[in-house]
Amino acid sequence: MTDKKELVQPKTQLDQSANHVHHNMVYIPGGDFLMGTNDKSGFPADGEGPIRKVTVKPFYMDVHTVTNQQFQAFIEDTGYVTEAEQFGWSFVFHVLIDQTNAQFVRQRVQQTPWWLVVEGATWAHPEGPNSCISDRMDHPVTHVSWHDADAYCQWAGLRLPTEAEWEYAARGGLEQKTYAWGDELTPNGEHYCNIWQGQFPTTNTVADGYVSTAPAKSFPENGYGLFNVAGNVWEWCSDWFATNIHKRGGRENPTGPVSGTSRVMRGGSYLCHHSYCNRYRVAARTSNTPDSSTGNIGFRCVKDV
Repeated sequence: MTDKKELVQPKTQLDQSANHVHHNMVYIPGGDFLMGTNDKSGFPADGEGPIRKVTVKPFYMDVHTVTNQQFQAFIEDTGYVTEAEQFGWSFVFHVLIDQTNAQFVRQRVQQTPWWLVVEGATWAHPEGPNSCISDRMDHPVTHVSWHDADAYCQWAGLRLPTEAEWEYAARGGLEQKTYAWGDELTPNGEHYCNIWQGQFPTTNTVADGYVSTAPAKSFPENGYGLFNVAGNVWEWCSDWFATNIHKRGGRENPTGPVSGTSRVMRGGSYLCHHSYCNRYRVAARTSNTPDSSTGNIGFRCVKDV
């Protein structure tokens, strides 16, 4: 068993849909890989294991998550109204609320009181009505539900990745490593992802440079040239979520269960911390209902070869 597969030289493709939105995509060669983990330091109850051999076809994938600028082009072209806008609120992490937006806080989530229900929080106003994205156009779009992400993909002529495609690409050719870059979280003391440092959920030392989202192209890319497959924002996948391995579509280009109540999310976010949500590991997985939106969920697109 080797640490690294023989990598096919990445081929980039600048995809320009009929809607004139550029997606800088990289060719993912496809093949066999060992998906999942049996590591008990993770979350076995999430269905991270068992390790199994899975095959995926070649595909193209965005080198970074969809940005505010890209999503804005979609909104301007279609007039699409996101689910957070329809509901009138979304979830915002408590330390991101300043005095100008505190008036829009409606309640705290009882089980996770660091999440605030903020009236008027949307993709364009991430912390509430008195916030904007003018200085974050190159950051990942947030407050997008699975339905919103799927609508964007349909408009752009792309699609969401399957969970298997996402993990295969995120591993970047490495075999059974903990993170997208290896087994050490901070090699040579260098930060490779945007996650929480300090005491969650009260004190963030911001050692990685960011208290909230980082630009979509930041930190070292993985072996396939993908940015931020760990941390920054959770990424929606196309699959319905199931912990039972036998419901996920087998080992040849699996597409997940045929039905469900929640969709898969991968990669972790800027709020992940080893004491609470150690899910910036490449095999980690979680889920959310497809109409849910928060300030730490985004997505990236793929395209068939």
